[in-house]
Amino acid sequence: MAGRRVNVNVGVLGHIDSGKTALARALSTTASTAAFDKQPQSRERGITLDLGFSCFSVPLPARLRSALPASEAASEAGPEPAEPQLQVTLVDCPGHASLIRTIIGGAQIIDLMMLVIDVTKGMQTQSAECLVIGQIACQKLLVVLNKIDLLAEGKRQAAIDKMTKKMQKTLESTKFRGAPVIAVAAKPGGPEAPETEAPQGISELIEVVKKVKSMQMFHMPVTSAMQGDRLGICVTQFDPKLLERGLVCAPESLHTIHAALISLEKIPYFRGPLQTKAKFHITVGHETVMGRLMFFSPAPDHFDHEPVLDSFDFSREYLFQEQFLCKDTALADSGEADQQAGQATKGHCPRQQWALVEFEKLVTCPRLCLMIGSRLDTDIHSNTCRLAFHGTLLHGLEDKNYAESVLPRLKVYKLKHKQGLVERVMDDYSVIGRSLFKKETNIQLFVGLKVHLSTGELGVIDSAFGQSGKFKVHIPGGLSPESRKILAPVLKKRGRAGRGEVAREEESMERPEPSQPVTLSLTFKRYVFDTHKRMVQSS
Repeated sequence: MAGRRVNVNVGVLGHIDSGKTALARALSTTASTAAFDKQPQSRERGITLDLGFSCFSVPLPARLRSALPASEAASEAGPEPAEPQLQVTLVDCPGHASLIRTIIGGAQIIDLMMLVIDVTKGMQTQSAECLVIGQIACQKLLVVLNKIDLLAEGKRQAAIDKMTKKMQKTLESTKFRGAPVIAVAAKPGGPEAPETEAPQGISELIEVVKKVKSMQMFHMPVTSAMQGDRLGICVTQFDPKLLERGLVCAPESLHTIHAALISLEKIPYFRGPLQTKAKFHITVGHETVMGRLMFFSPAPDHFDHEPVLDSFDFSREYLFQEQFLCKDTALADSGEADQQAGQATKGHCPRQQWALVEFEKLVTCPRLCLMIGSRLDTDIHSNTCRLAFHGTLLHGLEDKNYAESVLPRLKVYKLKHKQGLVERVMDDYSVIGRSLFKKETNIQLFVGLKVHLSTGELGVIDSAFGQSGKFKVHIPGGLSPESRKILAPVLKKRGRAGRGEVAREEESMERPEPSQPVTLSLTFKRYVFDTHKRMVQSS
């Protein structure tokens, strides 16, 4: 197993000036050309501006060795097997709020996250954002309390214990509950201190990294590489200054898209609703572009269906939403469709929701990739989470004319509900309605649609009645005796009218209202992407 290494990527994330780069330097034995703020711009500004890569190696723990393929484990039994190594690649991420795009990109290639906390300050704004990103992109977390050398020696351990308890409480409500918390001093004395000052707590930190359970491992044979691997490629006759950042991929694995259908979840720390037609910064891999969203959900009777996270079903019907449905917004300040969904489920929210994302610039990405939506134009000094939602890309729209070629297949409907009143009865099979349409409405478009009377009968809109928005409703089954009794005052008055009077005269005559109001309800669907704007009712 000569040269055999197993690699894991460990992200180093945290608030600016928490000592992330100093920690990476203290841990590392090998540095890449992009490590420890070597870029001139980083040195000039004194902060990390891009991802930095470095690594250290330790003997491969026995529990990880047992997971090796049988053929490789057998090669270990040779006469003089080389000691297999666990290579830990450190991904040093920026901490400045304005560089959140880079932080998100770095978090998507790591197996374990080190959240670095300045022990003298505790959780800060970007610490919290990094924790949110970790919950989305990582499975394992390790908290590092840095700069313990700045604590008064007599009170140091008490301060460390107090901050450890605070961090454990912070993690209680996350998937990282019970994560290890390690105290270190990556650079005792600060950046200007002499190199002779030895870091504190680093060996203990390395031992904890080795013991973290269920870390995903990537085998790195020299003939291949995969997402997250650090790789050097020699390209002849090419000026490296012409390439800032790109993608290396197998043929047909990436697609360039104009829009996407995604399954998404709201990040609970984001304040405010996610509104349809709103624009967000959409981060896909290392790229961030602006995108406009339209939210939709299952029909209310399908809210409890099992989520499907690997495909999108164009054969199903979906309910348009004015905003992403949450427990606190299902019935508040929402449109008709949201209210219908909320009322139908008594405030219960669907297990899965989707969005159509329309990008302002082309995006190149693989299917089923992670997407994170943010409001990066929020004031970086405000104490608020800028990360709004995360989701999985289920279907990319590659055709430039997707609005004509693809969207008509997307059966997202708005549920419309109108209510009016029965003004009077014409005969046992016909009534005149009002207050359902405006005076200028073309009632002919609604002819043939079914309406429900509050007395239980089913009617069909037959025609307009006059010019003021009134209409005639035909009741195929006729009015019941109970309904005729409720409408008796109208029936009496109607009986005195001459049969030859025209509709306009009928309309102009004063007639008493029914003894009880009788309402007419009209409900129909309108599909958002139906070019004919047809109104559809369930049979």
